Amino acid sequence: MIRKIMATTAVGLATILTAAGCSSSPSTDTVESDVEAEPTYGNCEVTGEFGSDPITEPTTADTFTVENSLPSPGWWNGDKPANIKDGYEYCMAANIAYRGGLSKLDVKTVSFASIVAGQTKDFDLALVTISITPEREKAVEFTPPYFSGDVGVLTKEGNEVTSESIKESTVGVQLSTVGQSFAIDKLGIAEGSLKVFPDTGSMTTALASGQVDVVLNDTAQALTVASASNGLLEVVGQFSTGESYGGVYPEGAPNKEAIDKIITDLIDDGTLKDLAATYLAPVFGSDPTDVPYLDVPQ
Repeated sequence: MIRKIMATTAVGLATILTAAGCSSSPSTDTVESDVEAEPTYGNCEVTGEFGSDPITEPTTADTFTVENSLPSPGWWNGDKPANIKDGYEYCMAANIAYRGGLSKLDVKTVSFASIVAGQTKDFDLALVTISITPEREKAVEFTPPYFSGDVGVLTKEGNEVTSESIKESTVGVQLSTVGQSFAIDKLGIAEGSLKVFPDTGSMTTALASGQVDVVLNDTAQALTVASASNGLLEVVGQFSTGESYGGVYPEGAPNKEAIDKIITDLIDDGTLKDLAATYLAPVFGSDPTDVPYLDVPQ
C-alpha cells in the first residue's frame, strides 16, 4: 500500500509573566494529516504493486475504460454497468487498472458483435469471453489468451442430445460467436434450423420457452446459465474447439505492451486462477472438464 503522510506540529511556547506573578500553560500540539488512500475497485481484491506497469495513455485520465456485453453472470455480476462490483472479468480489469497505476475503473456495455468487428472506440480494453479466432484477428487485436473455452450444448433438462441428433434440432446461437460459426462450419446446421440471437439473455429465453431445442455457447457460459435455471436447463455435452478467450484492444492501442505484460503476470502469479475459483466455480455449478465431449459428426 502506498501512503503519503505529512505532519506538521506547532510547538507551544511558554512565557513566564513575572510581572503578574503567573505563567501561561503550554499551547496544545496541532497535528494535520493528509493520507492518500490506496484505490479500490468495487468488491475486488487486487494483487501486486500499484503502478508497477504504468498505463500512460488511458482513454480518460486516471481511468481504465473497459467494454463488456451483458448479461454475463460470474464474469460481470450485475445487469448494468452502474451496479457491477465484481466478477472474474470485472476484477481482472480492476487488477489491470491497479498495476497500471489508474485509480478508477469505468465500464461500458456494448454489443458483442460490434466489439469483435472492431466498431467501437473510446475504450482501453474489451473483456467479454471473446474467443480468439483467425477471422477475428483480421479485424481486431487481442491480448494474450487468459481462459480456455470450448462450445457447450445447453438444452432443457432430460432432453437427450447427441452429435447426430443435434443436426435434426433447432439450434440457437449468439450473433458473431464461435457457437454460430461452429454450428454452420463444423456441425452443418441448415440455415432454416439455426436461430441467431443478439445476446445470451434472449437466447436463453428462447430455449426455455421452446423456440429452440438446443443452444450452443461457450461451455463456461452454458454452465453458468444452467446453474441459474433452477434445474430447467442442463449442459449435456461440449465440442472441443481448442480456442481461448482474449481481450480486444481498440485500433492503434497505445497501452498494449503494458497491458499484455500485466495479463501475463496475472496468469503467472495465480491471480486469475484465484478469480476463477472465487467467481466462476460457484456459478458454473460444476467443473467444465467434467462435461463429456461429443464427436463432431462427419
